Formats: sequence, structure tokens, C-alpha cells
Amino acid sequence: MKLLLVRHARTTAVDGFCYGRTDVPVLPEVTRAVAERVAPVLPEGVSLTCSPLSRCSELAQAIVALRPDLAVAGADPRIAEMDLGDWEEQLWSAIDRAEIDAWTRDFADVRAGRSGECTRQFMRRVGEAFDAWRAGGRDAVWITHAGVIRCAWLLRDGIRAIERSDQWPGRPIAFGECITIEI
Repeated sequence: MKLLLVRHARTTAVDGFCYGRTDVPVLPEVTRAVAERVAPVLPEGVSLTCSPLSRCSELAQAIVALRPDLAVAGADPRIAEMDLGDWEEQLWSAIDRAEIDAWTRDFADVRAGRSGECTRQFMRRVGEAFDAWRAGGRDAVWITHAGVIRCAWLLRDGIRAIERSDQWPGRPIAFGECITIEI
């Protein structure tokens, strides 16, 4: 069984801008270019689910416009990006280093940006969606975010929670990249 994970297209945010759950737009032509690249590689009739954030939902709509054979499951808030709390809409470089250090010291349970999610909550949320996909017994596509993709890698390997920030996958994920997980 395969789960194809597609990261949304590059947003209009400047580099270094913190925007986990913030709904940052993507230029339509950038979304269209990613859809044109991804749509042909998706299996026929596969179920497509997206994060409710516009950078994902607009990409899902563009893909379905090119591939009307895809079964659209709609938006699922469980595959939205991590809520980074008070850090949202700031430059990472402007965030107090002591706050980031406190978060990485207790990566499982300290809430990002004081009011956001902790990694344990985030992994539990994404894990619920992952388990539902596995229980469904069919290939699927998620149009989602880098954090969700990294979380899915851990879940695939049977890891439900991590304690330290160095356990979080660090591999870069390009905008518009399509990654396949098989189980």
C-alpha cells in the first residue's frame, strides 16, 4: 500500500518566515506548475486528501482539474502543518533563541511558540490520519506540508513519539516534491 505525500508549492512568504498554521498564499502560476508536474505521476483513481490551508487545497483543486479520475476525499485538518503558536508570522531570526532552545530541550512536550502544539500533540494528530489511511487499505495522496511528511516517515517506521529534536527527520523536502511511503 502506498501513501503519496505532496508538499505544497512555494508560498509568497520571504525566506526565514515562520508560517506553520498561518495561511500563506501561493501564486496561481506556481500552483499550476506543480500540479502539471505531479498530476501525471499519480495512480489512476487514487483518493486525494489535502490540508485545509489554501496552499494545499488550491494545489489539490489544480491537480483534480487535470485529473478528474481522482477520488477527492476533501480536506483533513489532521494533516495541516504544526501550529507554531506565537512564533507564527515572525522571522525565525527574530524569535528569542532561549525560547527555541527550551523547545528543543523538551521537544516532545514544550509547546512551540508557547501557545502552539508540542511535537507529541502534532505526531498524535498526524498519526490519527495515518492510522485511518492504513485501516482503509488503499493507496492515497496527501497534499500537505514538510512537517507532516517528516512525521509520516516516523510513523511508517513505527515511531509514535520522539523525545529529542535530533530524532526529527532533517532531510530537506522541496516545494512540490512528491514522496512515496510504502507499507
